[in-house]
Amino acid sequence: MANLTILRTYALRKPTELPPSVLFSFSEKNMTIFDAYPKSIFHFLVLPRVLSPEPTSLLKPSDKDTCPQSSVQEPETPPPSVTDLSSLRALLNSKSISKDRAKQVILSLKEDALGVKAEIEKEMQKRYGFIWDVWIGFHGVPSMEHMHLHVLSADLHSERMKNKKHYNSFHPKHGFFLHVDEVLAWFEAKPSYYQNIAKLSPNKYEPLLKEPLVCFHCDVEKKNMPTLKAHLQEEWEKLKKSTETPKKRKLAVDQRQKSPISNEGESDSSPALKKSKTDKS
Repeated sequence: MANLTILRTYALRKPTELPPSVLFSFSEKNMTIFDAYPKSIFHFLVLPRVLSPEPTSLLKPSDKDTCPQSSVQEPETPPPSVTDLSSLRALLNSKSISKDRAKQVILSLKEDALGVKAEIEKEMQKRYGFIWDVWIGFHGVPSMEHMHLHVLSADLHSERMKNKKHYNSFHPKHGFFLHVDEVLAWFEAKPSYYQNIAKLSPNKYEPLLKEPLVCFHCDVEKKNMPTLKAHLQEEWEKLKKSTETPKKRKLAVDQRQKSPISNEGESDSSPALKKSKTDKS
């Protein structure tokens, strides 16, 4: 069984202490790791680093007496605690940080995720010769402790994609996968709507994992995972071919433009013209 608290363990450590098989990159506030069970060709997790201990309000008097003065003085805008960052739901409903501070945490995660997306796109081009979509979002009900933002290529083609729950948790249209811009839009909504949506009730989201197996490309329903995965592979191949055709056309145009033979006549270097001169001589 997977260690459900391993992400929190990573977030509490210095990024440089993590092995390269785990850590992809890090910034002042976040770290990006390889998903240990990738559900797409490319799959990463962006985690907010824990830069603060538990709020001092949770410390016992005896603890405060033994703590250095600097550790018990709350800054004006304290960073989120490990409790605040335990999940998206915990962050949105935190009593110790403001709504605006919660939004800043998500914006910071998004900024790092966009950097990861750019790296993925470079690798797509390098490995496969074309670029396809990259999704960035949260799960409505995460399976792991500690908040994490998924950054994955839009193919859902992986050996680790084994069952309906896996697939539906990343389906971009079912609603269990919450695109990061969708979550950020909640902060601009009416307070009553925000308070309701921020509950992230498992009763609302978990039934979505039982939805039929429907292709996210064409909405065709498949009877089981093997047939769905085969279909997804076909869709990915179609996408690849659709990008190759314009490239081939452009290459053909470029080659014609670079050719010494123009539409207006033949150059002296053309074999046809050389043959004509030889005949005349």
